[in-house]
Amino acid sequence: MRIYVCVKQVPDTSGKVAVNPDGTLNRASMAAIINPDDMSAIEQALRIKDTTHCQVTVVTMGPAPAEGMLREIIAMGADDAVLISAREFGGSDTFATSQIIAAAIHKLGLGKEDMIFCGRQAIDGDTAQVGPQIAEKLGIPQVTYAAGIKKSESLILVKRMLEDGYMMIEVQTPCLITCIKDKSIKPRYMTLSGIMECYSKPLLVLDFEALKEEPLIELDTIGLKGSPTNIFKSFTPPQKGVGIMLQGSDKEKVDDLVDRLKTKHVI
Repeated sequence: MRIYVCVKQVPDTSGKVAVNPDGTLNRASMAAIINPDDMSAIEQALRIKDTTHCQVTVVTMGPAPAEGMLREIIAMGADDAVLISAREFGGSDTFATSQIIAAAIHKLGLGKEDMIFCGRQAIDGDTAQVGPQIAEKLGIPQVTYAAGIKKSESLILVKRMLEDGYMMIEVQTPCLITCIKDKSIKPRYMTLSGIMECYSKPLLVLDFEALKEEPLIELDTIGLKGSPTNIFKSFTPPQKGVGIMLQGSDKEKVDDLVDRLKTKHVI
């Protein structure tokens, strides 16, 4: 059994956000982190590995420096990694990205007992589309918003979160599951032995030449130019002004607030 974990390196939104003239994010000038929801997917895959000794393969699409992120996840306990990287794939929207990742998994092989784990959504796009689209392109069942995953002999039991509770779903493999952040899923740290060994573990790079013949890829709908959807405008939100703390008794503060609102012609 093998679990593919799809991850994404995203900008650290707590720091500087830079935008290119074409509306895309200037990722090279921003600090990068592993997408938070993907961390939950990684942890749930490693928990299953702890009990079943299955193979965990982490997959990402991105530039060459994303190798560092993949090595970190291997140091946490993943067995190997796949980096999908090519200029032809740059700027892909969710439709293009999902077909490229689906083609890569199809090329690597998806067995009858295999699973694909993804984070619910990425913090740089917030679409929650890539995981479900991968499942559709591979023709396998999917379960979203998973906060718990357990494997029985022949089925996967998923705790799927809802707004007012949760449901328990049984799904057959192969399948795709998208995971959410949950207090019961605390991602593990890299281990010392994992750090020492992570650069000796396999990391496969799949470029455009390796995937262009895959039947799941439509060559005219990949990359920035071929993506069906394009970013109209990206910008850094304006900084908010500094707040004012009013002093005095309740009546004095209310009177002060009313005077300020009258001065600004709000009332």
